[in-house]
Amino acid sequence: MVKQFLDENFLLNSKTAQKLYYEYAEKLPIIDYHCHLNPKEIYENNKFTNITELWLGKGATGDHYKWRLMRAYGIDEKYITGDSSPYDKFLKWAEVIPFAIGNPLLHWSMLELQRYFNIHEVLTPKNAKTIYDTCNSLLQSDEFTPRRLLERSKVEIVCTTDDPIDTLEYHQKLKNEYNKIKVLPTFRPDRVIYIERTGYCDYINKLSDITGIKITNHTNLEQALINRLDYFERNGCKLSDHSLETVMYADYCELEIDEILTKALNGNRLTDEEVAKYKTYIMVFLGKEYAKRNWVMQLHMAAFRNVNTKKYIELGPDTGFDVINVNVNIHNLQRFLDKLEQQDSLPKTILYSLNPNDFDILATLMGSFQDGKIPLKMQLGSAWWFNDHI
Repeated sequence: MVKQFLDENFLLNSKTAQKLYYEYAEKLPIIDYHCHLNPKEIYENNKFTNITELWLGKGATGDHYKWRLMRAYGIDEKYITGDSSPYDKFLKWAEVIPFAIGNPLLHWSMLELQRYFNIHEVLTPKNAKTIYDTCNSLLQSDEFTPRRLLERSKVEIVCTTDDPIDTLEYHQKLKNEYNKIKVLPTFRPDRVIYIERTGYCDYINKLSDITGIKITNHTNLEQALINRLDYFERNGCKLSDHSLETVMYADYCELEIDEILTKALNGNRLTDEEVAKYKTYIMVFLGKEYAKRNWVMQLHMAAFRNVNTKKYIELGPDTGFDVINVNVNIHNLQRFLDKLEQQDSLPKTILYSLNPNDFDILATLMGSFQDGKIPLKMQLGSAWWFNDHI
């Protein structure tokens, strides 16, 4: 008997796997401690106009996993982030799917059609119009609003990714008006860490404005960040998250940090050594603050972003032009973790790397910082981005 494609036992390839899933895991809730869902969309709870909006996004905001595959297949950009009609974009995705055997994008697409739309056909150009119309019709029902989709997926907690200067107004509204799912913020201070990037000075001014603290030195900066950390904590935050393209570490003193801050705030270019000293300082400071609050520190490492300059200028960041970076600098990471450990300030930590070659090294490093008090205080993060495969 021919086995059905992506049947109910997909990936459950043994009786033991089936027993563990159906008798134990299936009914458990989802606690999503890292995602990029928009709390405003969850709060407003508007219905999706069409399946293209849900699957591929609108304009330069959407699913760059799918976008990369479409480009690889030779699909013109007008059908990806351009102004083509929603159906034409969907049809182009349908052209790609039959050639995606073995790619998790095919599995995800087909499983979503099966489990949410009760469509058990493999998407192709021939049936694309029928599937498109069927999905769009169902999307107009109350079962397909953002909140209801989360509820149907048995989501219990969602932790979004939020900038320190975010007002968190939609988290607050959801807490007051919607009690089926907790939507909590995550503290993501990338823009205060990347001192060498264009826009740092403007961002520090915004941080000053929202806190009422004029930032001219490391003391002011710490006060402003503590102000926002406290604000996030009052709004239910339990986690931080950091995107570290390169893990840096350099010894520093506070006088040096003040000089570096002054130089940066005056618009002067920093040396690589100054950047490393500042980033080490700010990460150590934040790590201590996380430990005080019993927060979890997440480190996402080894992503090399926006590698295609032409496309970055044309489309902006986060549009599918990031790649795996070389290995995490294990020596610098060790020094950072050890610095916090020596001060009894190492928080519970989750380490992610986009480079799978790092996994064994990170796993052994973690074992050297387990404290014998908190179970799994140091954890290896789940499969992330390019590692989302079978």
